[in-house]
Amino acid sequence: MEIKNVEKLLAMAGFGAVTAGAAALGAQARPGAWYNSLQKPWFQPPSWVFAPVWTGLYALIAVSGYRVWSAPASPERTRALGFWGAQLGLNAAWSLLFFGKQDPRAALIDIGLLRISIDAYTHAAVKVDPSAKWMMAPYRTWVSFAALLNAEIVRKNA
Repeated sequence: MEIKNVEKLLAMAGFGAVTAGAAALGAQARPGAWYNSLQKPWFQPPSWVFAPVWTGLYALIAVSGYRVWSAPASPERTRALGFWGAQLGLNAAWSLLFFGKQDPRAALIDIGLLRISIDAYTHAAVKVDPSAKWMMAPYRTWVSFAALLNAEIVRKNA
């Protein structure tokens, strides 16, 4: 195998590992009795939906980041990768705030910032690799839906 191909595989694995690490960090805080006691909106999906949805979203996030990283070095690429890292950190923080700290209000602020960072990433990424932007569309949609769920939980449990 050529060295260039090995480097690409290592980079792809690196983006996968970083994304999986953020997912694992967020998964440290899990729903429990506190969460089960909350009043939830009628449109709350069943719990079994979340794992497959997030698995697919994390795969797209990792591939999108890898595609941007693979583009020639430029200020736009650097900016996009910074936003990519920011959205991943905010993603992991949400679970820690919502489930770990049992603070839906703080989580709502976090998810608002997460949506902004996703938008900033996609705006920067499209200048580097248009496909990378579209890979984030399902994530952006899901996070928008999750923000609505979060807001309704805050409202119903005030």
